[in-house]
Amino acid sequence: MAWRSSGRKLSFEILNHSSSHEEKEDQYPVNYQSDPVEKPYRKKKKHKRKHKPLHPAIHEDSITHSYPVVQNSHHTDNGNIQNSYIVGGDGSVVCSTVSEVGAEIQRVYGNGELRQRNVNFSGVVETAMEENALEESAVEEKQRRSEPPNGSVVTKLETAESLDWNKLMADDPNYLFSMEKSPVKYFMDEMNKGISLRSTTTPGSEKERERVYDTIFRLPWRCELLIDVGFFVCLDSFLSLLTIMPTKILMILWRFRSARQFKKPSAAELSDIGCFIVLASGVVLLGQIDISLIYHMIRGQGTIKLYVVYNVLEIFDKLCQSFGGDVLQALFNSSEGLANCSSENMRFWILRFISDQALAMAFSILHSFILLAQAITLSTCIVAHNNALLALLVSNNFAEIKSNVFKRFSKDNIHSLVYSDSIERFHISAFLSAVLAQNILEAEGPWFESFLLNALMVFFCEMLIDIIKHSFLAKFNDMKPIVYSEFLEELCNQTLNIQTENTESRKRTLTFIPLAPACVVIRVLTPVYSAHLPPSPLPWRLFWILFLSALTYVMLTSLKVMVGMGLQKHANWYVERCRRRKKRIHND
Repeated sequence: MAWRSSGRKLSFEILNHSSSHEEKEDQYPVNYQSDPVEKPYRKKKKHKRKHKPLHPAIHEDSITHSYPVVQNSHHTDNGNIQNSYIVGGDGSVVCSTVSEVGAEIQRVYGNGELRQRNVNFSGVVETAMEENALEESAVEEKQRRSEPPNGSVVTKLETAESLDWNKLMADDPNYLFSMEKSPVKYFMDEMNKGISLRSTTTPGSEKERERVYDTIFRLPWRCELLIDVGFFVCLDSFLSLLTIMPTKILMILWRFRSARQFKKPSAAELSDIGCFIVLASGVVLLGQIDISLIYHMIRGQGTIKLYVVYNVLEIFDKLCQSFGGDVLQALFNSSEGLANCSSENMRFWILRFISDQALAMAFSILHSFILLAQAITLSTCIVAHNNALLALLVSNNFAEIKSNVFKRFSKDNIHSLVYSDSIERFHISAFLSAVLAQNILEAEGPWFESFLLNALMVFFCEMLIDIIKHSFLAKFNDMKPIVYSEFLEELCNQTLNIQTENTESRKRTLTFIPLAPACVVIRVLTPVYSAHLPPSPLPWRLFWILFLSALTYVMLTSLKVMVGMGLQKHANWYVERCRRRKKRIHND
C-alpha cells in the first residue's frame, strides 16, 4: 500500500514534469534538422491507426508518461545510418543513441520497472519512426513531382560564403578590369592589344577592300557609261520621230496619190500615221498656250514654292512615262488588228483604232503640258538672281538620294532605275533647249556664258547624284560592277534588235516615248524661227519657211545618222566583247 501510494506520488511528479516540459517546449520550439540522406522510393501508404494509449503494458495505477521524441539521423564512420533522439523531461534535452536511451530510462525509473519502461519507450519510438517515415516519403514524393521532366537535378543554392562578390572577382581569371589596376597599366594594356579601333570596327579583308574600290572607281565608270548609252538611245528615238516618221508619212501620201486607189496600209504604216497625228495635235494645242504668262506666274513664287512645284511636276512626269508606254502599245495593237482584219470586222477595228488614237492624243497632250511647265520652272530658276537654281538642284537631287539609297532594291528594280535616269537626263536636255530658246528671244546683253555655266552645273549635279546613288545602291544591295555591264549588254541587244531567249530580258527594255518631249521642243523653237523670218512679202516669207525647215531637217537627219551609226557600231563591238569574255570564262 505504501508502495502504491509512493508510486502514485511518483506518477504525479512525472505528470507535473511533463506539463512543465510541454510549456517550455511551447516557449522554446525545437528545430528539426536532418542531413540529406538518399533513400529508396517508397510509395506513400495510408495508415489507419486506432486511438490507443501509448503505454499498453502499464496498468491504470502504474506510472504513465510520454516523452517528446525527435529523431535525428546521421552517418556513422562505417557508412551506416544511426538514429538519435532528443528526450525532454524537465525542460532539459537529452540526446543519445538507441542503446543509450534505455540506460537513461533505467536511471530515471529504477530497475524494478525497467522492463515495462523499455516496452513503453519502444512503442513510442516505433510510432515516432513510422511518422517520420511517412513525412520523409511525402517529402520525397513532393521532390519527385517538382523535378523537371528531363530528369535534371535542381541545383542547391550556394551558401553565403560562395556568393562573396569580391572573392569571386579575385578568383576569376577572365576578370579583365580589376579595381586595383592602375591607369598606367590600363593604358599599356590598350597599347598592346593591336588595332586601336577594335571595339567599333571589324578586321579588314580582301572582300572589303574590293568593295571600297568598286564603290569609288569601278562602278561609277560603268554606271555613267550605261546612262550615257541610254541617253543616246533616247536621242536616237527622238530624232527618228522628227526625221524618219515624217519621211515615211510623205512616202505613204505619195504612194496613195500615185496609185489613185485605196489600199489598206500595213500595221507599221498605221502606227506611224497614229504617232504623227498625236504629234501634230500636241504641237497645235501647245501653240495656243501663252508661255510668258506661265513664266510670270511661276516666277512670282518663292524659292520654296519653286522647289515644291518642280518636284510635283517631276512626279507626274514619271507617272506619265510609266503609263504612256502602255497607251502607245494599245494603239500599236489596234493598228496591227486593223491592218490584218477581215472585211466583216472592219467596223469594229476602225472604232477600236479611233478610241485608242483619241486616248493617246489626250494623254500625250497632258504629258506635254507637264514637261512644258517643268521646263519653264527650270528656266525661272536659271534666270533668277537669288541662287534659286542652286537651291533647287541641292534640294531635288538630295531628296532623290534619300528616297532611293536607303531602300532594298532587286536587280530588276535597279535596271529600271538606270533607264529612268537616262530618260530623266534626256528630259533635262529638252528643258535646257527651252531655256536656250527663251534666252534667245528675251535676254539682253552677254547671256550665253551665264547660260552655259548654268547648263554645265545642272548636268554636273545630275551626273554626280546619279553616280552617288547607284554606287551606294550597289553597295547596300551587295551588287558587283559586272551587273551594270550586263545591263549595258542587254541595252546593246535592244539597239541591234537582237531577240534574246530569256523572257525576263525581254521585259527589261528601255521604254521611251518621245512624243511629249518632241511637242515641247517644237513649241519652244517655233517662236525662234518666227522671229527671224522676214515680215513681208508673203512669197518671200514662205520661201524662208521652207528653206529653214529643209535646213533643220537636213541637220536633224545628219545627226540621226551619226547617232544611229555610232550606236550600232558600239553595240556590235560591246556584244562581241561580251561573247568573247563569256567564251573565255567557259573554256577556263
